[in-house]
Amino acid sequence: MLNQLDLDKLWDFGDPVASEERLRHAAESSEDRDELLTQVARALGLQGRFDEAHALLDSLPDDGVRVPLERGRLRNSAGDPAGAIPLFAEAAENAAGFLRVDALHMLAIADSDHAAEWTRKGLAEVEASSDARTKRWKTSLLNNHGWSLHDAGDLDGALAAFESARDAAVTDEQKHIANWTVAHTLRLLGRRGEARQILESLDASDPYVGEELDALGAD
Repeated sequence: MLNQLDLDKLWDFGDPVASEERLRHAAESSEDRDELLTQVARALGLQGRFDEAHALLDSLPDDGVRVPLERGRLRNSAGDPAGAIPLFAEAAENAAGFLRVDALHMLAIADSDHAAEWTRKGLAEVEASSDARTKRWKTSLLNNHGWSLHDAGDLDGALAAFESARDAAVTDEQKHIANWTVAHTLRLLGRRGEARQILESLDASDPYVGEELDALGAD
């Protein structure tokens, strides 16, 4: 099975074309060829090349984890969350550690009616894990939960979730995103001064930061 840290080095989610090339090259000489090809399918999906991605997954043996997980991602990205839910559930049932949390986090996204339950299960897995890479899921789970509450109109609950995500953030990217979401929600709650203070501490080259500052100016 692939080591997730090694796999991270092959991925740049902001550049799925380059990621596809690296993953294909790595698969050529790896004993984890089939598993790497599931990631090629994921990269194809991020490019909107869904038919190619499904065809690639169809050519691989069904491992009960990576294949249904990536097929579920394809369906969810193509606008079929209902079709993705059983695939994510299959992956979550068969997986352990990092991949189980990944599947639970995708369930929380696709199955919005039960997002809180899937998030709770994912967080329980994270808390029980001693693996540092798996523990990094905490911020993503809390961030997704915050957006679910945000979209449902519960801004106070969303702020609490986003603040918890910020407290759990490990990487610079996680910290940046968490601070932005906190500032965004503070602005919507009318706490403009607190929002501005956070935004002015962030990288001004991020257009989302600029948009929030513009919104503060327009309020």
